[in-house]
Amino acid sequence: MSLLRRQDPLVCREVVELVTDYLEGSLSRADRRRFEAHLADCPHCTEYLAQMRATIRLTGRLEPEDLSAAMREDLGELYRRWRDQR
Repeated sequence: MSLLRRQDPLVCREVVELVTDYLEGSLSRADRRRFEAHLADCPHCTEYLAQMRATIRLTGRLEPEDLSAAMREDLGELYRRWRDQR
């Protein structure tokens, strides 16, 4: 089922909201085309996508031992705030 009902072009805010689904390959074919059409004309979202890919690549190398106790607590707190806002 398509996550997006409209056929009009995506705006940057929608691209930001959908970037995880795009990277995970869970967008419908039509939504993926709309996402990629937006990227073709938006250098800002293209850069955001590149930053997200780099973040995923770099964080995939982190081990819990690489983080101090304070860093782990900060990340946990950020996650809890994010989760509560959804």
